[in-house]
Amino acid sequence: MSTRKPSLRERKKQQTYEAVSEAAITLFLERGFDRVSVAEVAAAADISKPTLFRYFPAKEDLVLHRFADHEDESARVVAGRPEGTTPLEALRLHHLDGLDRRDPVTGLCDVPEVLAYHRLLYGTPSLVARMYAYQGRSEAALARALDPGSPLPAQLAAGQIIAVLRILAMENWRRIDAGETAGQVHDDAVAAAHVAFRQLEDGLLGAAPADGRGRTGG
Repeated sequence: MSTRKPSLRERKKQQTYEAVSEAAITLFLERGFDRVSVAEVAAAADISKPTLFRYFPAKEDLVLHRFADHEDESARVVAGRPEGTTPLEALRLHHLDGLDRRDPVTGLCDVPEVLAYHRLLYGTPSLVARMYAYQGRSEAALARALDPGSPLPAQLAAGQIIAVLRILAMENWRRIDAGETAGQVHDDAVAAAHVAFRQLEDGLLGAAPADGRGRTGG
């Protein structure tokens, strides 16, 4: 893993990236995604429209950039797992830790700002459609982590794992959006995760990563 510190230019670029996105999300939450133009976002962020598109190729990316840091999260968990730990076990433990930390990615977060963001996301069809592209990249990265050659079995396993994580998160978010607290949902979310990963183990048993460090399942 690289320990190189980002340059000043890289840090400024990241700061601009985040500032533009935050300005956009604020407008979207106030008025609705479809009622705010890219030109208005650019004006609010005090940049030109062409500059905005250099950072964000599509309007939807202004919202979904928060998922960008998580695109290869499952792949990183698998690649960095301890010796003797299977990929599924590493992913299961990582997900359970996220539940305990109320990580928004798990859907188990009742912070008002996070709830508002999720309502914006899941309530806007174009954002939901764009999110599938992010999930596709997550699947590809995980498939490579399971097997660098990314053969069909690894692709199938990755697709199932990413789908399970998405379904678990959506169920947690659905209950919280309906009025339950993260604390009320937590135990059920943990139980659901155990059931889901056991089902994955039963279905993926025998698929092995190329490095020979253990089967994909348990």
